[in-house]
Amino acid sequence: MHFDKPTYSVRRTKKKGIPEGLYTKDPVTGEILFNKEIEDNQMVVPKSGHHFPIGARERLSKLLDAHSFTETHANVRADDPLKFVDTQPYEERLKRNARKSNLPESVICGTGAIHGIPVAIAVMDFQFCGGSMGSATGEKITRTIEDALVKKIPCIIICASGGARMQEGIYSLMQMAKTSSALGRLALARLPFISVLTNPTTGGVTASFATLGDVILAEPGAMIGFAGARVIKDTTKQTLPAGFQTSEFLLKHGLVDQIVSRTEMRERIREILSALYLKKEPVAAGA
Repeated sequence: MHFDKPTYSVRRTKKKGIPEGLYTKDPVTGEILFNKEIEDNQMVVPKSGHHFPIGARERLSKLLDAHSFTETHANVRADDPLKFVDTQPYEERLKRNARKSNLPESVICGTGAIHGIPVAIAVMDFQFCGGSMGSATGEKITRTIEDALVKKIPCIIICASGGARMQEGIYSLMQMAKTSSALGRLALARLPFISVLTNPTTGGVTASFATLGDVILAEPGAMIGFAGARVIKDTTKQTLPAGFQTSEFLLKHGLVDQIVSRTEMRERIREILSALYLKKEPVAAGA
């Protein structure tokens, strides 16, 4: 399958006498970076380790074995069951996000292999509606989990989301239960589920499948949480710890199992799957 080159939301820095778009400023150190250097390093700054956003197709091309990916459920698209209108009709918002992201939905699903180990995989993309989970997103993720169950292979979900998609109301919230139920069946079959949390992973996605992994990995510095810090503070009337919604804080407090750089993710997942899958015989669902 052909992987389209994604568009990135990074800060470009102009330099006198140099064409625009060649350099980017590292938000951690302030260093001026040559764009090709970080693009060749999966949008990770070599020195500081800062992770810039990356598209779903680019993630797939770096994570899976070459030419092993087969996209599935590409025909599942969002509908407008509520005929919702805010600043613009929801139907128009979907079309605008599809043009901007070159994606039909906020998740790409399929099957592939990592060092020869077969996997069912879903990768969310923040470029489409902030990676929000509408009914089509939830359906595609559920079908991917069910594909893993039928094929008796591990499931991997790369999460990047602002949460449930408000334009679909209760239809969006129902996806939390649907995806979680599917993962329950996967667990009964003793098939591994690896959840990878990237920046950001929030809202209903965090409250459902994202935090149900047998192993939960996170990229460095990722924002992970349910509600925003201001909402939590106003509700609890408590002073919140600094950085309490970062992957580093959540690793320290037990929600995240490991923090793994994007450049090391492929090898780390291979190691985990070698331990959880290759040495065990999966059993039939419901056994």
